[in-house]
Amino acid sequence: MDFEIVGEITSIETIVSGSGVRERARLRRQYGQGRWRKRKGVARVRLVDSTLRLAEIHSYEAHGIGRREFKLKLPFLDARR
Repeated sequence: MDFEIVGEITSIETIVSGSGVRERARLRRQYGQGRWRKRKGVARVRLVDSTLRLAEIHSYEAHGIGRREFKLKLPFLDARR
């Protein structure tokens, strides 16, 4: 990852679940069987240049396996340092 999640992920919502997850076959091969969901939330992140930003985070998650493969989708520019 080219960022570090600092603190807690809030405002979590499910984008897709079950057969709607395009990467489902790869996720099952790599991490195991589970009910895979793609989720998004907001978190404070530390970027490579060590600035702190509030950003939208996307991840895959399955019960018993946990959250995997975090992606930084949208850094909000108005975040306080």
